[in-house]
Amino acid sequence: MGMSAGDERAASPRDEEWPEAEKAEKLARGAALKWASGVFYRPEKLEGLGHYRRRETQRNNSIQSRLKSTVQSYLEGVSAGLEQLRSAAQEVQGVCQDLGAARWALLDSADHFQGLQQMRKLMEEHVQLASVVQVLPQIFSVHEVFSHILQLLHGQRLLEAHVELMMVEQLRDDILSQLHLRGLSGAQATVLSYFSGLQDLNESLAKQLWDIVGSSLRLVREDPVLFVTAVRIIEREEKIDDALLLEATFLPPGRPKGWRQKFYQVLQDTITGGRFHAPRLDAEGPGLAKHLAALQKDIVSELLVVKDLMVQCVPAHYNILSVCTATYHQALSSHLQEILREDLDKQGLFLLLEWALRVYHSPEMMAHPDLLPEVDVSALDPLMSSELVDQTERRYVMKVKASVFEWMQRTLEVEFKEWFREEEPETDHEGFFQSALPAIVMQMLNENIQVASLITDSLQHKIYNMALEELEAFLGRLREALVQCGKEHQQDRAVPKYYISHLLAVLNNNLALSNSVSSLHPDTACREVPGSLQAALDRMQKKATQLLLEELLLDLQPLCLQLPSRKWLSGSQLVGSMCEVIDKYAKDFSRVRKPVFTLLLAESELLVANQYLRALLQRKMVCKSREERGQLCHRLLQDASQLRELFCGLGLDRGQQSLEAVFALRELICLKDPALLSLEVLGFITKYPDVSDEHISTLLDIRGDVSKEVRHVVLEMMAQHPQALPEGYRPIFSTILVPVPELPFCLRKGKCA
Repeated sequence: MGMSAGDERAASPRDEEWPEAEKAEKLARGAALKWASGVFYRPEKLEGLGHYRRRETQRNNSIQSRLKSTVQSYLEGVSAGLEQLRSAAQEVQGVCQDLGAARWALLDSADHFQGLQQMRKLMEEHVQLASVVQVLPQIFSVHEVFSHILQLLHGQRLLEAHVELMMVEQLRDDILSQLHLRGLSGAQATVLSYFSGLQDLNESLAKQLWDIVGSSLRLVREDPVLFVTAVRIIEREEKIDDALLLEATFLPPGRPKGWRQKFYQVLQDTITGGRFHAPRLDAEGPGLAKHLAALQKDIVSELLVVKDLMVQCVPAHYNILSVCTATYHQALSSHLQEILREDLDKQGLFLLLEWALRVYHSPEMMAHPDLLPEVDVSALDPLMSSELVDQTERRYVMKVKASVFEWMQRTLEVEFKEWFREEEPETDHEGFFQSALPAIVMQMLNENIQVASLITDSLQHKIYNMALEELEAFLGRLREALVQCGKEHQQDRAVPKYYISHLLAVLNNNLALSNSVSSLHPDTACREVPGSLQAALDRMQKKATQLLLEELLLDLQPLCLQLPSRKWLSGSQLVGSMCEVIDKYAKDFSRVRKPVFTLLLAESELLVANQYLRALLQRKMVCKSREERGQLCHRLLQDASQLRELFCGLGLDRGQQSLEAVFALRELICLKDPALLSLEVLGFITKYPDVSDEHISTLLDIRGDVSKEVRHVVLEMMAQHPQALPEGYRPIFSTILVPVPELPFCLRKGKCA
């Protein structure tokens, strides 16, 4: 069970070489000791000790047998490997001996190699000489081939001519390539001189090709074979160019020819040459319209030929339809710019804008059903740039403006010629005076705005703004003409005969213009009249109203001159005569529409009240007694009541009348106690804030019973209560100037000397 000291010493060298074995042995010993201790501690298990010994003996024998077998197999393999190594070493030694022998053999034959090299050079020269001998017949026949090619070209047998031309070129290029490799530049010059006829033949062939391409639109319809032949030749040359450029070792003279690029250039020149570089055309009206119509027809028809026929005659990568479309587009763009350099009239500018912005993109031209969807100009630049469109629109607006000005001026002249005819102006179905002026002006402006809407919204707005400016200027000229006519009428009131009727027609016309201006706006949702134009309309109405009131004033003034007077005070029919004049004018005023008629009544009533008060204040009559004051108050009451009833009967409400000032003035005169005048005057100036000290002083003078002290109190009260004019107040007294009284020198707040 244990190990002796000799065994341990014998195992120590092995353990030093194999530490794993030592570890395994220790584990085995530990397991054995553990098992043995278990057996000896339990005597009943000692009976199985013999059985255990036999089983362990068998297992050890089995393990030893497998180990012997494994070691034997390993030793046999090592023996076989050693035998193979021995055999390989012998073979390597034999190879080394053979290589040494071959080395000595090569060293012995080195002198013979120089002879072989010379033989190789002779062989190369022989091969070159043989190749030269082979091409000699072709070289000698070059000029004969040149003549034959020329005959083929004259007979338009282009494909055959091109085949022979390529053969001669290939022969020349091969010779030149050999000379180039050998660096024989002098010989190259000789070869080029010998083949110099090739250049003329190439030029002759190219000329025929470009003539064919130049007639391509006709040939694809009549004889497409000739055009296809030209394209095939161009493609052959293009392939040769590509191959030579890829090699990049030797580029023969005249290469690359670039015939495909030349094809595009000739085709583009054909499209643009005869049509877009024609002699100067008549750019005015009908001439330009015919020219644009011809362009439209020709371009559509030629693009249809390209799309339906030419596309089938060229390779797909030519993109011939796109190229032609872009060429037409660019040529048209340049051509339109050339036309715009001319001094076009408004008709020409309109035609050009309409054609470029509407017709060009319509189904009548580039959106033609037969061209879609292959033809698409939306990806190209605009035919006219936005800057050029804006510039052209402004030129068109200026031309239209000049035309509108001329037309309006002529309308104005015709209008005032009508004034001097021996008949009243025309009337509408309701009997209101009118003339054709508003209809003519609005129709002219509206037509120009509507025509502009056919082009672009921006042009329509430009024309609209121009129309408003011209209408405003026209109203200014009409007003000036009215002023001049009024001055002439003042010199001879019999001319024109129906002066008042024409003024009333002017008011109706002005009202019609005011009502129609909003309809000019392109946006139906925006109907506001610009402030400056409304101001011009108001000034026009004010001037016509003023001229009418001047006529009324001229007829009223002889009657007003009789105010005040003793005769008037005693009960004359003076105001009755004034009412007759007013009624006569009111009947004339009824020939204008109601808004203006009401205005005329109000202004007439203000005029009458003003003139009545002016007569009282400027030609003051001093009452000498209470009876005279009563008589004056009675007359004022009768006159004011009669005039008020007249205007009420004409349709003017009392609240709109200024005659109330006469009633208020009467109350001041009728007041029995002068001491109460200060309170009465305070109420008066509060109601009529434009009354001055002079007006009140004159009224006190008319009473004839106001002392200096009362006058001083009244004027002092007015100084202490200054009045401001309220908004919307219609002045009555501010236009009435009264004579300045001759007062002694004094200060306002002191006592007079």
